[in-house]
Amino acid sequence: MNPPAAAGTVDRVLRILETLAGAPEGMPLAALADELALPRSACHRLLADLVRCGYAQQLRAQGDYALTTKLAAVGLGFLGSAGIVDIAQPIIDRVAAASGELVRLALVDGDRLTFVAKSQGARSGLRYDADMGIDVRLSCSAGGHAWLMTLSEERATELVAKQGFGDAKTFGPKAPVSFRALIAILEQDRQRGFSMISEMYAPGMTAMAAPVLRRGREAIAVITIAGPMQRLTEARMLELGPSLVAAAAELAMASATSPLFASARQR
Repeated sequence: MNPPAAAGTVDRVLRILETLAGAPEGMPLAALADELALPRSACHRLLADLVRCGYAQQLRAQGDYALTTKLAAVGLGFLGSAGIVDIAQPIIDRVAAASGELVRLALVDGDRLTFVAKSQGARSGLRYDADMGIDVRLSCSAGGHAWLMTLSEERATELVAKQGFGDAKTFGPKAPVSFRALIAILEQDRQRGFSMISEMYAPGMTAMAAPVLRRGREAIAVITIAGPMQRLTEARMLELGPSLVAAAAELAMASATSPLFASARQR
């Protein structure tokens, strides 16, 4: 049974938005249509609608298309109304100041894990900072491991199989590329109480994460610390572990006041 035409249009629009979100410099119509396997005429009509509604812009006459800030403003407005910033920001600011590294919060949203808040603790020297709003790569990220370690082996492998493994050419040279390797890492994380990675997500980068647990069982979010491996060493991560776990517990206690956290718990 074919989906209704309206559903197909919505799917195409969302795919255009997601693709342009990864190309802040803009994309030519032809390249966008080819990447999404859309007829160029249909792609042009949808882009024209996005431009008319203020979500996209044409950088110059007959030139590339790019997103405006309207979509980001909608997302930030949603997070603000949901109370995420009010709840999480003071806690992640404190962890960032204590660690001197980048601290982020990612929410569990169905089968996805998405960064929604951050605080940069590094004031000088090397800084690690990733794009916000992206879906977390579960197989090779500290945040992904912190979530997966709370799940059954069956559920964890299901989520990773759906998303795919991180490629060492795209991510870090130590990214696990088999379920056996990943499960062994998750078991170590469980024993430790938080995840730790070194050059799995990106070369020269280390990170750690702790799950925000509802009633001590179900993860509704994760809090992460990431930085350059010269500074965020294994010894340093082990030192920061207890305070990161404590921050995750504090976030769990405060989560009841946020409707977005509440909806995550009900999924």
